[in-house]
Amino acid sequence: MNRPADVSPLKWLRWYRKAAEPRLRLVCFPHAGGAASVFRDWPRWLPEDIEVIGVCYPGRQDRVMEPCVDEMGALTTRIADALQGYAGGRLAFFGHSMGASVAYEVALRLQQRTGSPLAWLFVSGQLPSHRVVPKNVYRRGDDAIVDEVRRLGDPDAGTVLDDPDLRELVLPAIRADFHLIGTYLPRPVSPLATPVTAYVGDGDEEVPVEGLREWAAATATGRFDHRVYPGGHFYLLEDPEALVRDLAGHLTTASAAG
Repeated sequence: MNRPADVSPLKWLRWYRKAAEPRLRLVCFPHAGGAASVFRDWPRWLPEDIEVIGVCYPGRQDRVMEPCVDEMGALTTRIADALQGYAGGRLAFFGHSMGASVAYEVALRLQQRTGSPLAWLFVSGQLPSHRVVPKNVYRRGDDAIVDEVRRLGDPDAGTVLDDPDLRELVLPAIRADFHLIGTYLPRPVSPLATPVTAYVGDGDEEVPVEGLREWAAATATGRFDHRVYPGGHFYLLEDPEALVRDLAGHLTTASAAG
């Protein structure tokens, strides 16, 4: 299939495991300021026939010289374009924080275009679209954005932001992501024909458990569950194994169901 260069899968997707005959492809969406490489170790806790793919947003890692995308509709449309060729296969999405909202919006676009629902949607550290609370941090300048990143507790970003040279390199992407989530306004949930599982850390001040449970409205299948793990907003960086093994159990269920 011929595609415009800016929506080529090779530009947007990073394979951390390829399988000759994949049972499922798990596509993972990073948090604000995050990179696809946060998922590079996940294959060690998943069956060998499940591919692991990280989404690489513009403006970071090997795409650092590309213009960032700071609007949800523009970003998710381009990611859906890159993934559309795989929609006839078995896809599952995982997204954390901003990535959860991006994953949900991409899933909607693919379902509307192709009629093929995901095998599963996993969302983490984020509220559903009707409960999101946009913040205007992006309007208050770079120092406010950096303070917010530190408050949320991303250990990788915190280390990078301590280095003045690296800070200037990564700030454009963080700035764009904070604009994206700050302008993603609450709206009614459009249900997916897909099971949904939601995760959160028990110390996450951004996402109360009662709000997390409202992701149940995002599935038309009636199949929703949630898990709470020890830790804050970035609990999954503290103990990824527990989370990924739970994903593996759900993906085994999905593949058995065909």
